[in-house]
Amino acid sequence: MEKKYFPKKFRVYLPLLTLLILLVFLMPRVSKFNYDYKKGDTWMYETLVSQFDFPILKTERQIAEEVDKASASVVPYYKHDASVFRRVMENLNAIQLGNMESSRQRIASELTDIYSRGVIASQAAQKDSSASRILLVQRDRKTLKLPVDEVYTVASAQRRIDSLYNVAGLSRIIEPDLLFNQHITELMHKESIDNISKTRGVFRAGQTIIANGDIVTAEVEQLLDSYKAEYDANVGYDSNPVYLWLGNTLIALCLVVLLFLAIYYCNWNIFTQYNKYLYLLMIFSLAALGASFAARFNQDIFYMIPFTLVALYLLAFFKKRMVFIMYFISLIPVLLFASAGVELFVIYLVAGTVGMFVFEKFNRGWLQFVTAFIVFLVMVLVWTAFRFVEGLDSLRNYGVVIDMALGSLLLVAGYPLIYLFEKIFMLVSASKLVELSDTSNKLLRMLADKTPGTFQHSLQVMNLADAAARSIDAYVPLVRAGALYHDIGKIANPQCFTENETPGVRFHADLSPKESAQEIIRHVSDGLALADKYGLPQVIKDFIQTHHGTTSTAYFLNKYLNDGGDASDVADFYYDGIKPTTKEQVILMLCDTIEAASRSLKDYSAESISSLVDRIIEGKVEQGQLSNADISLKELNTLKDVIKSYLMQMHHSRVAYPKRKAKK
Repeated sequence: MEKKYFPKKFRVYLPLLTLLILLVFLMPRVSKFNYDYKKGDTWMYETLVSQFDFPILKTERQIAEEVDKASASVVPYYKHDASVFRRVMENLNAIQLGNMESSRQRIASELTDIYSRGVIASQAAQKDSSASRILLVQRDRKTLKLPVDEVYTVASAQRRIDSLYNVAGLSRIIEPDLLFNQHITELMHKESIDNISKTRGVFRAGQTIIANGDIVTAEVEQLLDSYKAEYDANVGYDSNPVYLWLGNTLIALCLVVLLFLAIYYCNWNIFTQYNKYLYLLMIFSLAALGASFAARFNQDIFYMIPFTLVALYLLAFFKKRMVFIMYFISLIPVLLFASAGVELFVIYLVAGTVGMFVFEKFNRGWLQFVTAFIVFLVMVLVWTAFRFVEGLDSLRNYGVVIDMALGSLLLVAGYPLIYLFEKIFMLVSASKLVELSDTSNKLLRMLADKTPGTFQHSLQVMNLADAAARSIDAYVPLVRAGALYHDIGKIANPQCFTENETPGVRFHADLSPKESAQEIIRHVSDGLALADKYGLPQVIKDFIQTHHGTTSTAYFLNKYLNDGGDASDVADFYYDGIKPTTKEQVILMLCDTIEAASRSLKDYSAESISSLVDRIIEGKVEQGQLSNADISLKELNTLKDVIKSYLMQMHHSRVAYPKRKAKK
């Protein structure tokens, strides 16, 4: 029953050819530094000799130490206020010195000497005591460097005056004339940090960086990091460009073939669902474009681009097994284009896989931020694991953590694009199927009101199909929605169907078997008309068309033949439908028939139910109803077991309640 074949239509291969051309142009145009190393390892490659001069980059720890040193030697900046001295002298003239009046000139001279050196606030002096011993003072349009010891504080100036002159309140006229300027001090501090060199010397061309068999020490690792940075930034492709294009074309071809075979082995039926096929290729192209953009402009952007969105975009329309494989392949451009490709590949593979699991539980409203936060934590955890391997010094790179946080927020901001993709590619997302399965929507309420028996039948079929779909990894949201809508055509003529008959009313009493069969069969076309009217998606219409396939209305066909009808004139008793092609459509066909037939059982024993299920499923196979379906015999046997078990639980016998004896 399960047939796989390579598609023969050219329209399947045309998008692949377009993708191949795109990938060729997205491939890097420069050589990569193709050596893997870490401190403590043995250098297993050939002796590495520098091909060019390159600056030796300082490590993050060295830069941090220099920043700490610069921060510890902040030079405070003060501005001289000449009006303070004039105000102090005016205050001196206003003081009554009493018997010290003759000393007024000497006091003025002392104050002049004090203010010639400058006075700062005592609090500022305490603040700067652990920092620089130099002050920058702006006086008379000049900036002077003064030792802290040569400048008075308010307290030290007051002590000098009090020690020389015993005049009450005299020292209180002293106030600072050197005013601290916080803004300029911070600017100068920032400038000193910005001027810290990121390099320490130059390594000359022709010198040996490391020999084969040597141990990668901390110093050698620093040289290798510096050489790699210069190599990736400035070294172009130095061979024949034809070889570069040929190599990139072959790599791109391998990616395209890998993508094609992944679709073929996961679900070859997607080649016949052209909208889904194009959507898969588009998502892969977006991931490749994002990786190429980051590689060409700034490698740090790799941590900010929300590649985990690829997994969520796929999860909206496909089953998890296929999503994981397609997501894995979509991350290969990251592995190829990024300088830290292995690390980024692992980070996004783990984060995306966890995100797929978490998103099923936190996918509505503000709960999406919970998903984003969990994805962020996973990314930080994996990134930290790589830092432990490389050395704790690299943990100081907090900018990467900020980039990952921004990327996680973009996960929430970018997800609503799924609704645009849904419209463009005419797909039906899992959230849309859940919305369609809400029994309070207008069409299902109409089904419940006008055909209550059919509505109850649809609910039972939905629950049975749900259990069956889970057992063979079918798409459960799609099966549930299809089960609820497969019989909506019965709304047009409720009394035609026994589950909706009003007591005492026999719709088929005055009809011939052929007329009755046509009335029954019409519920498929009526259902499609209602589906068009209420805008149901094509995947739901497919369930309406396939749930009876090309079977017959057996009751009226047998009655017709038993009454002497012409066996060659029975076409009117058969549905003009479509045989199911997907697992989900097969599940609905079987569950619909079995649930309806189980209502006629008088004995719900295990043997009776087992016989019914086996007879119906084997009958569908013999009639060729499953000949086009993507389902295996093993999966059919699994369905049999699950359906039998479910029916036995649904129709289990109940304990008879004993009657209470009447009191005498």
